[in-house]
Amino acid sequence: MRKTFLTLTIISTGILLSLFSCDDNSNSLGEFRINVATVIPEGENAYSLLLDNGTRLWAAATAVVYQPTCNQRVFLNYTILSGAQEGYNHYIKVNDIWNILTKQVIELNTQNEDSIGNDPVKANAVWVGGDYLNVSFMFNYGSVRPHSINLVNNTLSPGNAPGVTELEFRHNSYDSQQDKLYEGFVCFDLKPLRANDADSVKLSIKVKELTGETTYDVTYRYNHALQEAITEMPIPVVSSNEYY
Repeated sequence: MRKTFLTLTIISTGILLSLFSCDDNSNSLGEFRINVATVIPEGENAYSLLLDNGTRLWAAATAVVYQPTCNQRVFLNYTILSGAQEGYNHYIKVNDIWNILTKQVIELNTQNEDSIGNDPVKANAVWVGGDYLNVSFMFNYGSVRPHSINLVNNTLSPGNAPGVTELEFRHNSYDSQQDKLYEGFVCFDLKPLRANDADSVKLSIKVKELTGETTYDVTYRYNHALQEAITEMPIPVVSSNEYY
């Protein structure tokens, strides 16, 4: 299976990695960056991108063929071509773009409990970026079949604590052998959790880890750039077909 390896550094305003590269003739291609972004189709295969800090990018040029899908989360490798114009913070050239697994929060009930599973993972980081919950994680994989990853509202457990939406990060390994530790990255759409009479939602995310259950408390603020301070840490990411 084809795998794409990236190394990202989380900073308080988002994810940014500035690098330099050269073409085959050793001519500098200039500075490029890698960010997590959300795709916004603009018609006729054109698209713009929204970074988690609210920056709007227009894909004025591209080195790759990409079919945009609304609200698809991506790792974006790009070069800035210009400053602000026509409502965008920058015109950019897309050097490369990788889809990130992007899913909705689902309900856990008696009908789907077995298929959702509850196998352990190792959470590297859990944070809110834009309108999404981002999770960098690791899981044991035995190369038998892709594992399933979900974020669920567990209707089988007691009610939520007052003022808090409790969710669970779920992993189904399908009883595969645990031969190798793989890395993954997934984004969950939080927009359906908004309340009309509030501008934020407190989230309590339970994760069954290899060493026991861990709870991550985060706040989803509507239409706000990423505000939460996140400790700088490298996150190696594998974008692959080992999970869905």
